[in-house]
Amino acid sequence: MESQSNISEFILLGLSYDQDIQIFCIALFLFCYVSILVGNLLILVSILCSSLFHQPMYYFLCHLSSMDIYYTSTVIPKLISDSLVGTKTISYSNCMLQVFTMHFFGSIEIFILTVMAFDRYFSICKPLHYMIIMNRTRCNLLVLASWAGGAAHSFPQLSMTIQLPFCGPNVIDHFFCDIFSLLKVACTDTYITGVLVVANSGMVTLVTFVIFFLSYVIILFTLRLHSTEGIHKALSTCGSHITVVVLLFGPLIFGYLRPPNTYPEDKIFALFYSIIAPMFNPLIYALRNTEMKNAVRKVWCQMLFSKEEHN
Repeated sequence: MESQSNISEFILLGLSYDQDIQIFCIALFLFCYVSILVGNLLILVSILCSSLFHQPMYYFLCHLSSMDIYYTSTVIPKLISDSLVGTKTISYSNCMLQVFTMHFFGSIEIFILTVMAFDRYFSICKPLHYMIIMNRTRCNLLVLASWAGGAAHSFPQLSMTIQLPFCGPNVIDHFFCDIFSLLKVACTDTYITGVLVVANSGMVTLVTFVIFFLSYVIILFTLRLHSTEGIHKALSTCGSHITVVVLLFGPLIFGYLRPPNTYPEDKIFALFYSIIAPMFNPLIYALRNTEMKNAVRKVWCQMLFSKEEHN
């Protein structure tokens, strides 16, 4: 598809021009990125090296942790390097690539979270048939469907963005290439495109959130019939999942279930769904989930002891 743009790069205004705030942001984002990488790699290694990998929920958690790394890597390294170098430009092609990768990996993460809600539903509401329903083949198909859903969401977003003509202003009031910010600087009437963007992103966010909400209403209703010990065990995993979803979907609902305009609060909410929420994901799953804590402790203690014996 041919680009209709007459400009070769965009200028990202970022979060602030104040030097002190920029230094603070560099330190903050570097800390966030290192935390995301270390936390998610910790979860990946702990699950892959333990028996948890054979449980469907933790199999999905591996994929969720991978998506967190891919998703945040589309924004944070560029944001840190721009603040360090002082130049906040991004080429047209890299901007389009950022639009695609953010929506691609972000939507896959949303779909995997929805799949995890289904997994918790079958685990609690259909416990006798759980391992038959959620066998490895079906788990693989659900992950594949999440990737297909991510492609089905992100390619239309990219297609609509590439078709926009950019012939004059190239200043984007954001810290990454956000579609609504690009619509604002396009040299054409973008009302129809804006409606299509909202319909695409908004429907993905709304439908997945409704599915998640209904599944947990049924789960909580079913838990009334369980023993106290069973309720605590179920809430140990469900509580982590609910917390992660609330942190992610709250900002996303504001960001995409609304008219296609830009607002001063956009950058704050974008910080939450692109950096803050992914940073807390591994902490929430590692600290609130008893099985995950035991796996982390066991795997890493074994690694340390085996290294000491080897020395």
